[in-house]
Amino acid sequence: MTNTNTPQALGERIERLVQEYMSATRVAAQAAMERAFATNVGAKVKKQRQEEPPRTSHRRPSAELATLGGRLCEAVRATPGETMTVLAPMVGASPRELLRPMTLLKRAGRVRSVGTRQATRYFPMAGASA
Repeated sequence: MTNTNTPQALGERIERLVQEYMSATRVAAQAAMERAFATNVGAKVKKQRQEEPPRTSHRRPSAELATLGGRLCEAVRATPGETMTVLAPMVGASPRELLRPMTLLKRAGRVRSVGTRQATRYFPMAGASA
């Protein structure tokens, strides 16, 4: 029985295995790249965001704010201590629409508020003229 595992033969076998491994890795990497580029060919390209037109503010006329404020003040007098979500349907507007009229009523001293955020309650001021 002869020993074929001489250091030189062993080195050649190792070199051959390394070359086979590198060749297989190169083929696998190339196939992966081809798959990656093939899937992107049919993919939709994201469109650049189009510029949005400038927003125009919708300012309500003073007369409309005064009318809304008058109805809001009457609702506060009719139901003191209620929140804006309760007062809004009585006035016929959304709570968001009533923010500015309520601010104007508070500045005029006709209404006062107690609380913060959703817990804010509104009361009429004593002696304030309608």
